[in-house]
Amino acid sequence: MSGVMILSKNLTLEDVERLPERSAWVTSVLATVLIFTIVVDLLGNSLVIVSVFRNKKLRKARRNVFVISLAIADLVVAIYPYPLTLIAIFRNGWVHGYIHCQMSGLLLGLSVIGSIFNITAIAINRYCYICHGLKYKKIFSHRKTSCYVLLVWMLTCLAVIPTHFVESLQYDPRIYSCTFAQSVSPFYTVTIAAIHFILPISIVSYCYLHIWIYVIRVRKRVKLENPSRINHHDFRNFLTMFVVFVLFAICWVPLNIIGLGVVVNPKLANMIPDWLFIASYFMAYFNSSLNAIVYGVLNHKFRQEYKQIMIEIINLSC
Repeated sequence: MSGVMILSKNLTLEDVERLPERSAWVTSVLATVLIFTIVVDLLGNSLVIVSVFRNKKLRKARRNVFVISLAIADLVVAIYPYPLTLIAIFRNGWVHGYIHCQMSGLLLGLSVIGSIFNITAIAINRYCYICHGLKYKKIFSHRKTSCYVLLVWMLTCLAVIPTHFVESLQYDPRIYSCTFAQSVSPFYTVTIAAIHFILPISIVSYCYLHIWIYVIRVRKRVKLENPSRINHHDFRNFLTMFVVFVLFAICWVPLNIIGLGVVVNPKLANMIPDWLFIASYFMAYFNSSLNAIVYGVLNHKFRQEYKQIMIEIINLSC
């Protein structure tokens, strides 16, 4: 099976390269995973946004500004790129043309980078709140927090724009998606991995590592089940966002390792099994549906608000 296929601006629908017919169960699995991801992404992240705006306590917590921003980043892919990929699965090829290919690739990049940058901002917020509580309100005032969110999206846009100019957004028939092709520029691939993934992951790891160390030290010092400054509610909020980060890393690390591996040794491109490459991509896609589930499982306020919203929707539909 060949590598990526570049869609030219003059490409007609009839010219689109198609894969040999795959087993029905393979396409069924890919379609099922993507449909589940789209539905849960749309429903879950919509619930997150509505919950924060409805619940005064959730709305008052400054960290939830970043939670809303993260939910928006996850919603972007469910609204446009993923449905186009789903159609490509059913049609066994890209039938949407060059413009949609470029747009879906850009929005996919915008969502991924926006997600990791928001997760980084959340980690910094939790680090300041727990480890530097006396300075927290000054560092994260309501006005400054809004500016931080704006900064996150400005940096996200700046990070995505170069992808278009190096012509790295290409259609890969293995995953039925228009996405970043690592083979276009090894230097650019390494730069992207460093700035968009390795650096943010390092910052987040630093923040959460110091939070864990702080929590352990305080608990040992006071010899209580819960530390004096960090109550159970605060710790659960921290744990929730930590799990969000861990799941993001788990879902995206395999794909980044494959990309960097191909850059280091181009021969790996032909050695990596298609099933592993496809699994790494769809695992990464699946991540956009997980955050809302994590909030519902680990955060009591979000869980209660979810239930209330669903009850109201059911009552209105009856």
